[in-house]
Amino acid sequence: MMRDFAELLDRLVFTPSRNGKLKLMQDYFADAPDPDRGYALAAIVGDLDIPGIKPALLRSLAEERLDPILFRYSYDYVGDLAETISLIWPGEGGQDIPSLHETVQRLQSTSRSDAARVIVDLLDHMPAEARFALLKLVTGGMRIGVSARLAKQALAGFGDKGIIEIEELWHGLKVPYVELFQWLTGEGEKPENATKAPFRPVMLSHALEEADRRSVSLADYDIEWKWDGIRVQAVCEGGIARLYSRTGDDISGAFPDLVAAMDFDAAIDGELLVGRPPHHVGSFSDLQQRLNRKTVSAKVQTDFPVFVRAYDLLQCDGEDLRRLPLELRRSRLDRLIEKLNPTRFDQSEVMQFSSWEEMERARSNPPHAIIEGLMLKDRSTEYIAGRPKGPWFKWKRDPFTVDAVLLYAQRGHGKRSSFYSDYTFGVWDGEPVAGGLVPVGKAYFGFTDEELRLIDKYVRDHTVDRFGPVRAVKATPQEGLVIEVAFEGLARSTRHKSGIAMRFPRISRLRWDKPPAEADTLETLMALLEEVETARRG
Repeated sequence: MMRDFAELLDRLVFTPSRNGKLKLMQDYFADAPDPDRGYALAAIVGDLDIPGIKPALLRSLAEERLDPILFRYSYDYVGDLAETISLIWPGEGGQDIPSLHETVQRLQSTSRSDAARVIVDLLDHMPAEARFALLKLVTGGMRIGVSARLAKQALAGFGDKGIIEIEELWHGLKVPYVELFQWLTGEGEKPENATKAPFRPVMLSHALEEADRRSVSLADYDIEWKWDGIRVQAVCEGGIARLYSRTGDDISGAFPDLVAAMDFDAAIDGELLVGRPPHHVGSFSDLQQRLNRKTVSAKVQTDFPVFVRAYDLLQCDGEDLRRLPLELRRSRLDRLIEKLNPTRFDQSEVMQFSSWEEMERARSNPPHAIIEGLMLKDRSTEYIAGRPKGPWFKWKRDPFTVDAVLLYAQRGHGKRSSFYSDYTFGVWDGEPVAGGLVPVGKAYFGFTDEELRLIDKYVRDHTVDRFGPVRAVKATPQEGLVIEVAFEGLARSTRHKSGIAMRFPRISRLRWDKPPAEADTLETLMALLEEVETARRG
């Protein structure tokens, strides 16, 4: 029923622990019938498509039924569109609530011209808790603290199967996953993955810690540069070519130029980068011009060409290589790369070091600005999906830091919807007395719950203006909140007034002790950017 699905969503939002979320999903899968539980799973992992209804339509309908100002203030306070409309929609609704699968099927068959009538009819006949579930289905933004992988882990626990089995089957399954649930409950056979060019669950690394240095023999490990791109699998089998993200999402549509060059029978594991190998590698900001797009123009493909820097081979010519040691997989990869288009595929350099001190010098001063650090891989190990401890380590460079001033704050979502938890910060454009503050980034993590409460109180006590859900905070040379921001890199940006964009900014610590006049300047960041670009050109 819709009420059961709504209860699941509500409890997932307010259950912080990972194990608690797993149990909630497993209990729901055990109690809900087919195909309701399959549609619930599809909604949670983001595989449910309801094209006829968009958030803008929901906002419009709410403002028609309610006082527009009251609705906007309510939305500002709650911070979640589905929750706001479900609570404020007039009327109590009836008790004759359609099932989850009946609701989904009706929504999916609704045209754009009928969307408003259908959604109003459903909202009018549902109580608040069912409205919440309905609107979460429609908007597609669950924001319940559950990733697709966590949902798959809940499935594995529910059916007493391995997570790897679930992931290997995933791309051959269809919503509402009836065959999958029959197998998990012992009522049917294991589904066959007839999908050509399937995704293989990836092998992950651990961050290198001081204690690991005592157990790792450098003579047994291959060392590679850790490039700042995105992890991908380039898979081509039976004439079907697909490009997958590290989580198994098919991202082929954003990279048709690369997919067209995948003329092989293999599954390559590597890093997707912008540039023209071997010498030119663009920044992550360049790569972002290609990410999260269903289609890309010819101009974008020309301006931001992509390639894969390969470091592993999982399958070749119909043979599964994952049980072979890394050194044999690399040998096969060497031979394959020689046959491929060199503008689209090259191979990650393998290095050896005689001491940790030598590695530390290399890690701190890499030959290219787009290098994040080093990877260490035991050449004798198989390709083990998941995150086994020992075979692979990552040793990233220390992040950059800057002291910035809090400028704006916005409420978060989910359990943070009552707190100002999304922060925009800036640095001085010139001397603090004469210059103003210009925004250089946004961050919404890196602080503790106690620090969140302190910042939230500071924002409320020092608000000087409002812009819809955003509060402007007092920020002068004498008064303001200084925050130390850690980030992975910088790039030029025409979208930001400052002219720069930060890579992975996060709040490192709160500088209650530091006056805003002593925060950093744009000149400091531009000098750092010049160093990065000079290193990149070199």
